[in-house]
Amino acid sequence: MAVNLPLPSNLKPVPGIELGFAEAGIRKANRKDLLVMRLAEGASVAGVFTLNRFCAAPVQLCKAHLGGAIRALVVNTGNANAGTGEPGLAAARQTCAALASLLGCAPEQILPFSTGVILEPLPVDRLAAGLPAALANLKEDNWANAAEAIMTTDTQPKAASRTVTIGGKQITLTGISKGAGMIKPNMATMLGFIATDAGMPQPVLAQLLKDVADESFNCITIDGDTSTNDSFMLIATGASGVQVTSADSAEYATLAREVLALSQQLAQMIVRDGEGATKFISVVVEQGASREECRKIAYSIGHSPLVKTAFFASDPNLGRILAAIGYAGVDDLDVSKIDLYLDDVLVAKGGGRNPGYREEDGQRVMKQSEITVRVKLARGSAAATIWTCDLSHDYVSINADYRS
Repeated sequence: MAVNLPLPSNLKPVPGIELGFAEAGIRKANRKDLLVMRLAEGASVAGVFTLNRFCAAPVQLCKAHLGGAIRALVVNTGNANAGTGEPGLAAARQTCAALASLLGCAPEQILPFSTGVILEPLPVDRLAAGLPAALANLKEDNWANAAEAIMTTDTQPKAASRTVTIGGKQITLTGISKGAGMIKPNMATMLGFIATDAGMPQPVLAQLLKDVADESFNCITIDGDTSTNDSFMLIATGASGVQVTSADSAEYATLAREVLALSQQLAQMIVRDGEGATKFISVVVEQGASREECRKIAYSIGHSPLVKTAFFASDPNLGRILAAIGYAGVDDLDVSKIDLYLDDVLVAKGGGRNPGYREEDGQRVMKQSEITVRVKLARGSAAATIWTCDLSHDYVSINADYRS
């Protein structure tokens, strides 16, 4: 059950990129589980990836291929091709070679992505057999189908578009994401792909992506588990004729704002569709000595099973939040200066219960589907925000039955 997450609508084609899908039977029959994205010549691609040391074979191959003249991306669901050792790398290479043969390019010009069950061999023969069907329906306006083709435990597809005017021309941005569990990116089985028809040199694109990732996909958590396959990709096709060549330009700043807004929207969609989630929670930590300590405290709150289950139960057992702040690892934190808010309700003041706090006010907020936890540290001017969800019975059931 997704929390206030509308189905994708008004998705805009991005000139210079075509998308095609197939039902390859990677893990289950009769579902879209294979996606190909073909890029026009001259497109630039940048990526950020999981920091999990057990990163999947396709992630390793993507890192090796990035920087070259990329012509296509290929994504399979149902099987993560992670924890598969050298045979997994061989399967990822076979995937690239199979698609390259059909497109008439080099295997090094293909970026592979996988998501699904870890520690299982990738059925590369089924994947390769599905590629011709995916290529047969390549279209610029296939973004909705693409969003469905990368889903695993997601309950609905995640996609959005934006437009912005740069240099007198309309620039289009469209993106898709997937993820519902094993979400705490370090850049879940999280995948995100955004394309724009603006042009940008690869080094500038890579810097933009890194900055955007830190303020979007690196600000979400569902269960605190960093996946082996996290990948977030940004593609600039250049088909509009608008070139953004410098990170110091006004054009770059304009495009960066739109990429960030779209990235945050796609990242928040993942949290809203968290496995078993019934509530969307923003955790805002302000007045910190550094952004790092603010994020540390925010994630401590967002990862706490006790906090998350209290939100699921609509139980204003808010001492659990204070406890999570206290064990976040900020050693010189003066708790006597901390204020804690639940939406508009001041719960704790100066490190203790606000004398004016009433249990019914806390319960009123806890019953909402969208909640903001705000912590004021009184240590400086730094701030950070993360997005998370509650922890329900369904989360346990979904993950207990995932391989069934």
